[in-house]
Amino acid sequence: MQHDLDLNKQNAIEFYRMAYMGEPAEAVKRYVGAEYIQHNPLVPDGKEGFIAYFDEMAKEYPNKEIEFVRAVAEGDLVALHTHQVWPGGDEYVTMDFLRFDENGKIVEHWDSIQQVPSESKSGNPMY
Repeated sequence: MQHDLDLNKQNAIEFYRMAYMGEPAEAVKRYVGAEYIQHNPLVPDGKEGFIAYFDEMAKEYPNKEIEFVRAVAEGDLVALHTHQVWPGGDEYVTMDFLRFDENGKIVEHWDSIQQVPSESKSGNPMY
């Protein structure tokens, strides 16, 4: 099975953006396959758990921002690197990995999240 890497990257970004900005049910409807396996320990497994988590996030933090710094695709995986700014000025960097099925739908997710520190000994940004 050959994956369309550019399309998978575009779909991963749109899925993430849509869910993050308050439309997780529509994101799932458009971009998720028959199953959805979640590895983030704060988000329940499955489609409904994902939707509930992001619906609650949208209510609690409506004015958050996200920038997609880069997307990398290989095989059935897409990696996203984001910079997020939350209400109150908190900044986070995330690394998300999404696995796609043979139909080009997202079926699994892993992530790592780190708050951007106030200082960097290297002087380089995290994004």
